[in-house]
Amino acid sequence: MVRQNVGPVCHRRGLGAQVAVSGLIGQSWAMLFASGGFKVKLYDIGQQQVTNALEKIRKEMKFLEQSGSLKGSLGAEEQLSLISGCLNIQEAVEGAMHIQECVPENLELKKKIFAQLDQIVDDKVVLSSSTSCLLPSKVFAGLAHVKQCIVAHPVNPPYYVPLVELVPHPKTAPATVDRTYALMQKIGQSPVRVMKEIDGFVLNRLQYAVISEAWRLVEEGIVSPSDLDLVMSDGLGMRYAFIGPLETMHLNAEGMLSYCDRYSEGMQHVLKTFGPIPDFSRATVEKVNQAMCVKVPNDPEHLAARRQWRDECLLRLAKLKRQMQPQ
Repeated sequence: MVRQNVGPVCHRRGLGAQVAVSGLIGQSWAMLFASGGFKVKLYDIGQQQVTNALEKIRKEMKFLEQSGSLKGSLGAEEQLSLISGCLNIQEAVEGAMHIQECVPENLELKKKIFAQLDQIVDDKVVLSSSTSCLLPSKVFAGLAHVKQCIVAHPVNPPYYVPLVELVPHPKTAPATVDRTYALMQKIGQSPVRVMKEIDGFVLNRLQYAVISEAWRLVEEGIVSPSDLDLVMSDGLGMRYAFIGPLETMHLNAEGMLSYCDRYSEGMQHVLKTFGPIPDFSRATVEKVNQAMCVKVPNDPEHLAARRQWRDECLLRLAKLKRQMQPQ
């Protein structure tokens, strides 16, 4: 049986907000929508998946409340009362203002879900996909409600990392983008508008560029895997946690024009030395894996503990970023 995890369906309090998804991404979306005061329905095809998801959400919200990290103005119990499970997709989307699909990253499965939704929704609800790289023109191809369709790609884990990329289908109505942008802001996320679709969107294109050069540097014996990660975590990553690469350029000289006058020739020289796209060969995979396992053994227990530590770090960083916002 295919586990669908369609995603959360979201309704305003009183109006209803629904979400369909019982997987990790769907659980995060449900928590985010509830933090904004929206009613949420988690849809899945199996009762056990829904039951497990609701229990995980309860435990997570209680932990967040106890640690002072719960989002929104409502308490954990109030937010939990807004979230319910559902096994009937038509019931799940009834009265919805926003549907957030969170099925696995499989184009045919996503198309099947949206074709099903296309038959039962009205002309007011937003149909949104959490896909990280599938193009909207493929995911929403042939839908009658295509003007209401958009990709809202979160960063994993969505509850702890606020960025959401909004990527429209070529026929998406501007009002759909505006509504989704406003909803993401309402639930405390940081939406960005991707003006037109492109493979990998923006975040993954930047991420893959970093991964590609990181891989080449390790593969060519320039730096060890652990030191490579240190360059990012204790170097670039520290300033990128607060400002992006373009503002970094602007601040590292007397403005952008000055930076480019000073450094463009050197940047071009270095960029020309970059090698081809890595094939992520087995020899380097083994080398990197060995280094990573020294730091974090790849058994479920150690990986889960490290992820929990990561999430706690992200919570504290998010709190610091809020405190450090310029007045």
